[in-house]
Amino acid sequence: MVANPLVLRIVDRVRATLPATVQRSVSRTWREVPAYPASPDKNLAEDLTAHTFTVFEAALTPLEEGRRATAEDFPITASQARRRLRQGVTLPDFLTGFRIGQETLWEAIVDASDSEQETRDEALHIAIHVMSVIEVGSSVGAVAFLETQQLEMAEGDRVRRDLVDDLLSGRRLAPGPSADLAEVSDLRPDSRVLVATATSQTPLRDDRGMREVITALRSVFDVGRRGIAVVLQDQIVGITPVTSDGTTTLADLERVHRELSRHGTDLCVGTSTVHEGLDRVPEAYREAVLAQESLNGVPGVRSLHALTPLDYLVTLDDKVAHRLIRPELRRFVEDDLAAGGVLIETLLEYAACDLNAKLAAEHLHVHVNTAYYRLDTAADRTGRNVRSFTDLQETIIAIRMLTARGNVPISN
Repeated sequence: MVANPLVLRIVDRVRATLPATVQRSVSRTWREVPAYPASPDKNLAEDLTAHTFTVFEAALTPLEEGRRATAEDFPITASQARRRLRQGVTLPDFLTGFRIGQETLWEAIVDASDSEQETRDEALHIAIHVMSVIEVGSSVGAVAFLETQQLEMAEGDRVRRDLVDDLLSGRRLAPGPSADLAEVSDLRPDSRVLVATATSQTPLRDDRGMREVITALRSVFDVGRRGIAVVLQDQIVGITPVTSDGTTTLADLERVHRELSRHGTDLCVGTSTVHEGLDRVPEAYREAVLAQESLNGVPGVRSLHALTPLDYLVTLDDKVAHRLIRPELRRFVEDDLAAGGVLIETLLEYAACDLNAKLAAEHLHVHVNTAYYRLDTAADRTGRNVRSFTDLQETIIAIRMLTARGNVPISN
């Protein structure tokens, strides 16, 4: 584009009304892009006005000089894009505002060329220039916005990890980024909190796979900025405030588990009971880990509430308790597991049916004589009377302890 007197005449007329055009653009952006009036930053209107004026100059100056706009014509667009992110304006909102500005400028150009036929004809050629300004300026802003977003995410993840590390360690939150994040996440000293832990039983293909998992779990824990979820080594830890018994959070975790499972990612998720106060987070975390470990590697979601006292004690995997298991019971469990675990399965079902062999046989889909035969065989091999509550209880505890934590899962 070569500057000519007609173009310069149009530019002079646009400059004469430039302040009013800028205000018209700002008002329209404020009216049509909800993110702008919703921003808590009181300086946003002033920032938008200054940026709009600079962008209009970036469009008019190249016209006067007979050239196309370049990235150097937008000296503050990158910094303004970064500011918009921190002011709560998304990239689509920012680009919409940028487009509104160029439309408003184009209307001013049309108004400035309306009185004469020759200037109206020249304005049609200027339209190509305005489109170029939109393309170049949007690109400068988008690149800066995305770069800042990546940095913000990295910094946000660091602060999240620091906060979770402080809470899991039982440390008081000193003033600073961690305390600020806790405040906006509704994690206050007297909050009622629930903790969850999750590990993937499916090898994740790459970092993208882990990001998909953490994003899904943050839909539960970071929703509405309530709670927090981070990756700690190969484990995801979530801490969220609750107003009831945590059943809603548990239901949401089960929903996320199903969705991820449909896409080929299987999680083991454990949740704690509800605790009063952030100083109880370390205890809640230990409960969540125990609930997760009680799954024995079988994908699913389990709350500590779902465990019986026996489940809880077995999950603790106490070494002294292991040494108290009779040698003949240990040999029985090891030998039967190696043979497929049929006798163990029968004993567990027999106990679950309150020592009713006929009902156990129905649940196992075998003839009652088969169930009796298996029970007698188990009694011979263990030296325990399976019809005695005390003997059967000792046998069941031995089975549960020896099949916990990564050994062959047994249905019960």
